Amino acid sequence: MRPAQATTAKTAQLYRMVMPGHVCPYGLKALHLLKSRGYAVEDHWLKTREETDAFKAEHGVKTTPQVFIDGQRVGGYDDLRRHFGQKVRDPKALTYAPVIALFAVAALLALAASQAAYGSPLTARAAEWFVAFSMVLLAQQKLRDVESFSTMFLNYDLLAARWVPYGYVYPFAELTAGVLMAAGVLTWLAAPLGLFIGVVGAVSVFKAVYIDKRALKCACVGGDSNVPLGFVSLTENLLMAAMAIWMLSPYHG
Repeated sequence: MRPAQATTAKTAQLYRMVMPGHVCPYGLKALHLLKSRGYAVEDHWLKTREETDAFKAEHGVKTTPQVFIDGQRVGGYDDLRRHFGQKVRDPKALTYAPVIALFAVAALLALAASQAAYGSPLTARAAEWFVAFSMVLLAQQKLRDVESFSTMFLNYDLLAARWVPYGYVYPFAELTAGVLMAAGVLTWLAAPLGLFIGVVGAVSVFKAVYIDKRALKCACVGGDSNVPLGFVSLTENLLMAAMAIWMLSPYHG
């Protein structure tokens, strides 16, 4: 029989803040990542602000947590992710993720509502609910910070640029139209309102992106988003307008 080969356990040292009023979330993430990669972790707690400041001064670092592997300092949580070849999110990078998540949730809600109401998720009403729920969720995102939304909105919306209060009114108008469309009531109000804001929005986005060739952020999911203004924003407004036209048509039940 061959003698069993000795295996060397992978070890790492982690220094993180664990105080009565604060446990560093990035320290917890770093601990989990190391353990998931098979490391035995020497978990050192920095229990006071004085301990934390002393540690930073000793190692010449500005932040915690700090990870050491094989006696070499790897760095903080983002540095650890890079060490393992994982992507690190750039908070300033443009992304469609917030819009994709919002529309996905709206679609699931619409399918669930259709199943509950009609016994099938695939109905014409589900399509209507998808647009209505999307409008409500988009309005909710804008209403988190109307001031920030209106500021970003002024960069490209043609009506808001001429009449500044429209930037403040828009989220409430979108919410009102969406709720009424979802309920299927007051069509005489919901449809024209949705048609108006949808057409103005579509024209504004088309001009800014495809005619003026401007690279802007979309205020569709709030004024703090990094969603690029473009096809998704145009589609959002066209769906809103299409929904309104459908509700006003004689074929709408």
